[in-house]
Amino acid sequence: MTELLIEFFSEEIPARMQARAADDLKRLVTDKLAANGLTFTAADAHSTPRRLALVVDGLPERTADVREEKKGPRVGSPEQAVAGFLKSAGLDSLDQCEQRDTGKGVFYFAVAEKKGRETAEVLAEIIPAAMAELPWPKSMRWGTGTVRWVRPLHSIIALFGGRVLDGGYDIGGTQGRIAFGNSTRGHRFLAPDAFTVESFADYREKLRAAKVVLGREERKAKIKADAEALATAQCLTLSPDDALLEEVAGLVEWPVVLMGSIDESFMDVPSEVLITSMRTHQKYFAVLDAEGRMAPRFIVVANTETLDGGKAVVAGNERVLRARLSDAKFFWDQDRKTKLEARVPALEKITFHAKLGTVAEKVTRVQLLAAEIARAIGADSDAASRAALLCKADLVTEVVGEFPEVQGIMGRYYALGQGESADVANAIADHYKPLGPSDNCPTAPVSVSVALADKIDTLVGFFAIDEKPTGSKDPYALRRAALGVIRLVLENGLRVKLGEIFAAAHGAYKVSGLAPAGSVGGDLMSFFADRLKVVLREQGVRHDLVDAVFALGGEDDLVRLLARVKALQAFVGSDEGANLAAAYKRASNIVRIEEKKDGASFDQPVDADRLAQDEEKALFAALNEASATAKPLLDAEDFTGTMAALAKLRGPVDAFFDKVTVNAEDKDLRANRLRLLTQIRTTLNAVADFSKIEG
Repeated sequence: MTELLIEFFSEEIPARMQARAADDLKRLVTDKLAANGLTFTAADAHSTPRRLALVVDGLPERTADVREEKKGPRVGSPEQAVAGFLKSAGLDSLDQCEQRDTGKGVFYFAVAEKKGRETAEVLAEIIPAAMAELPWPKSMRWGTGTVRWVRPLHSIIALFGGRVLDGGYDIGGTQGRIAFGNSTRGHRFLAPDAFTVESFADYREKLRAAKVVLGREERKAKIKADAEALATAQCLTLSPDDALLEEVAGLVEWPVVLMGSIDESFMDVPSEVLITSMRTHQKYFAVLDAEGRMAPRFIVVANTETLDGGKAVVAGNERVLRARLSDAKFFWDQDRKTKLEARVPALEKITFHAKLGTVAEKVTRVQLLAAEIARAIGADSDAASRAALLCKADLVTEVVGEFPEVQGIMGRYYALGQGESADVANAIADHYKPLGPSDNCPTAPVSVSVALADKIDTLVGFFAIDEKPTGSKDPYALRRAALGVIRLVLENGLRVKLGEIFAAAHGAYKVSGLAPAGSVGGDLMSFFADRLKVVLREQGVRHDLVDAVFALGGEDDLVRLLARVKALQAFVGSDEGANLAAAYKRASNIVRIEEKKDGASFDQPVDADRLAQDEEKALFAALNEASATAKPLLDAEDFTGTMAALAKLRGPVDAFFDKVTVNAEDKDLRANRLRLLTQIRTTLNAVADFSKIEG
């Protein structure tokens, strides 16, 4: 078994594209290997700013011989059928065919023996084909070349068993073909000379000697460890930032971690602004003091070693950062001269959506809705209304204009500085939350009210103009908004009727003439049902149980719905519940078939006087008792108790199906027993629509 080593060496590949490109290269090559009948034991892809590499272990020296057979017409078939078979098989005459008795007659068979090929020959075709199919998000042509690649390509290593493959990649124009070779280069500045390699192990070690760490995860680990060590030496801690770590690992081949200082004059600027400026523009890591506050230090990752131990690099980065932060401080100082409330009219110049008005109009709607939600959940409605009025005002500040990532956060700072209450200020900062599954969910009542109002206004508006998510497309992030609403409601245990809130939000649109008449509640609740399945699936709850509860209709209290679903899950997971669910389906199937046959319904009350056998009498009594017991428990939202009452039906139901013939010869007796089966369905459906339960 033999090793394949590939490397594409180029100018710097954008950091965000490297990991995906390495995965794509591995997928394309291994898929083509499999398509050519080549097996292998392992495949690993690597990326650095200037190279993509792939090593595949355990390849055979040749592809396997293949015997292909094609069955033709029966011997003695018409000439036209025989001619068509010969043509499709690529044969000239029947002399090239075999005749076989299949037990159903004697048929012609075309047999082709395909000898295996040298693997090296196959690889020389696979590599350029994979290169041509690499799906770069952005690519370019260079010089006179006609082929596109992410950045100008310099060389290609293609080794099989230590030998250079015969082939190359044609980039077109007068630049011609880049031939496969066995040489590459190390670090651009520290080891720029070319060197040859013989195997992946040799390649990796020579790269390290040439100041290139090939493994992306190894670079990340080194950056993190060295940064933490520098911070610890100053009695500080590294501020966690996995996304920045991932990006920086794609910017350096030989990471050298250094620490610089931030002028104390900038430290009165909110830390979120400082951190955003550093990470967005300069790719610096922040460090924290013992109290968790941002320290006047930063971590920079250089891509080179210097004779002065990085002093000049640090000084240069401090100088650049000083200019960046000077702008941020100027914006911060200027913004505080104007009150948030005075900025609200400027929101009239920002379009929320062409059919849904301006951001100023959205603010007016959110104000009304936030106050209504606040009253429903026992929050301060005046504070909620005030926070909603100011929640978007920071969009027209200089800081947010420069750093959109801190919208909401800056509103909180401005609000506190202008004398607003902590509840109002925190609600401004929190009203976009939660932004995703890893984001914290607001818990303060005023914050929750405004966050719900903002998201529900968006959802109702876009559903009203029929801009709903389709397939994988969700340009207005409505799925995220719905998941945010679900988390806000469930994690805070809010007993609110979403249908009423949807109606109030839609009413605000209709008053302003920005949304068509009619209700969006039904579509939105269906949308929420789908999103709720996503949330509950992560908690181990079956999607069909959510469907079973939603199918009852009229349930828009998510807390109550969740309690009902979880009780139902426990019930159907028990022996009694599983047995009753099966009995329900059996009863429903019988009733459905007989109703279709008779063209009549059997949902009338059972006639107790016509109950002939003890088993049907016992079932009738048990159903009545279960219904009577379950109703007050349902009204009290004791769903576990309700399920326990229904569980007592197992014995009578089993006995009924074991001893009673439903389709009796007596027409009236048959109809009465079908009504009894219908009562089983009705009794269980008081809790959930059992027809939606799978299995």
